[in-house]
Amino acid sequence: MRRRRGKREKVSDSANGYACSFVVACPESIQLPIQEKSVAAAAEREMEEQLIQRDEPSRRRWCCGEATEEARRIAYVAVPMVGVMMSEFLVQVFSTMVVGHLGELDLTAAAIAFSLANVSGFSVLVSPLPSGSGCAGLLWLLLLLQCFNFSIDQQVGMASGLETLCGQAYGAKQYHSLGVYTYRAIFSLLMVCLPISLVWASMGKLLQLVGQDPAISQEAERYAIWMIPGLFAYTITQPLMKFLQSQSLIFPMLLSSVSTLCLHVLFCWLLVYKSSLHNVGAAVSLSISYWLNVLILILYIRYSDSCRLTRSPITKEAFKGISKFLRVAVPSALMICLEWWSYELLILLSGLLPYPKLETSVLSICLNSVVLLYSLPYGLGCAASTRVSNELGASNPKGAKLAVLVSMLLAVLEAALVVATLLALRSVLGYAYSNEKEVVNYVYEMVPMVCLTVVTDNIQEILSGVARGSGWQHLGAYVNLGAFYLVGIPVAILLGFALHLRGKGLWVGIVCGSTTQSILLAVITSFTNWGHQAKLARERVLHEKLPLHNELK
Repeated sequence: MRRRRGKREKVSDSANGYACSFVVACPESIQLPIQEKSVAAAAEREMEEQLIQRDEPSRRRWCCGEATEEARRIAYVAVPMVGVMMSEFLVQVFSTMVVGHLGELDLTAAAIAFSLANVSGFSVLVSPLPSGSGCAGLLWLLLLLQCFNFSIDQQVGMASGLETLCGQAYGAKQYHSLGVYTYRAIFSLLMVCLPISLVWASMGKLLQLVGQDPAISQEAERYAIWMIPGLFAYTITQPLMKFLQSQSLIFPMLLSSVSTLCLHVLFCWLLVYKSSLHNVGAAVSLSISYWLNVLILILYIRYSDSCRLTRSPITKEAFKGISKFLRVAVPSALMICLEWWSYELLILLSGLLPYPKLETSVLSICLNSVVLLYSLPYGLGCAASTRVSNELGASNPKGAKLAVLVSMLLAVLEAALVVATLLALRSVLGYAYSNEKEVVNYVYEMVPMVCLTVVTDNIQEILSGVARGSGWQHLGAYVNLGAFYLVGIPVAILLGFALHLRGKGLWVGIVCGSTTQSILLAVITSFTNWGHQAKLARERVLHEKLPLHNELK
């Protein structure tokens, strides 16, 4: 260590002739090449010295005060993020509720349009299929559903690449980079939206090809067309939220989301019941609400002192590194898509079981419950990602490791509380969805397995957040592929069909997949060299070397 530092000091002495001319340049200014190299070298030496100094005491135990302070920081991000996710979820739920009072055709068309355009997509599976469509029609409808789900999943997933880039840049105090990364993400996602919008505009024809009723297909197409403006707004919203999340500015996001929800309730009621738009009014209201959310976030970023250092004008820098952004964004999207598709495949398999109506209804109830509860670990996962990326960017591997441990502890406590609540409400949970005694009893039997899913969701969401914050999303994608498609789905098919456990067997298979996912991510995290990760973060921030393979040696 001393020899290595001695060599660095000799090299730095030779650069002293240039060091006297160091000037911290604004992004628009132009420096001589030798000055740029000197500035970069000086910044790299400074960050490496900080890394060496901070890595030495990382072996000592953390005191209770440090853990408490870290828990406070995590809660400061996690709690508002739960509110943000719930507000976004309720915007869509309220739209469906309002349309549902217009009639069966309007509700079915809106449900199909929502299902083919959103992440959850479970309502289409329990909506009535036309007679004669058969299993083949259901299969093709669900394959089409996967294509549409990918459109939204990838928006969220690709935007999650900013959790690595913006989070580490903020920790390294490279504030100008946050704006550049955010512009790159927006431009990249807008390009992806163009072909998606064309597919949405042809939804009616696609639905008729898979055997859906023409009247329902036409109404679903009208609904989807009016949702296209909302798609572009949603595309802009996600990078803006990641921009703020990386700086732990969560309360502005919460206020914006809650305000949007409140105004959406008013807009939706007026456009559906007080205008001639009827069910399409809900789609128009949704698009207006999404654009309103974009406007509020942009105004906050533009005029708030909290973003004074990180906001920046659009420059040609934002267009140069789109391919580098995609190297992080695409694996992030795959992490999310591979996991959610496995749950949708679970519903597809339930339709092939004996008594498919009962099996699909019960599994949909369980999945809806899991989706509602998912907002809690989602908030903790976002907090873990933010804290880990900030600490790695700041060349503080000790702080990153502490953030992981505290996040895991909070996740375990939260999971225990939720599981206890579910078990206490086990006998009445089914009545929240159905009055059928057979359904209620089946839900009662499924609650323990739902509790297992809650536990694994909490663990894997924290570890997935660590992966996003560290920059090894490609490993997370491999883990999800193996856990769900080499373990989870095969076990589900074996138990559900070969051993005749039906819906319980399918759910146990998914639990096996999520358990495998959690174990693999835990092993990767436990063997992570945080000092090496901090060096990679430094290189990524200073040189924008966004490697395709972030080794964990």
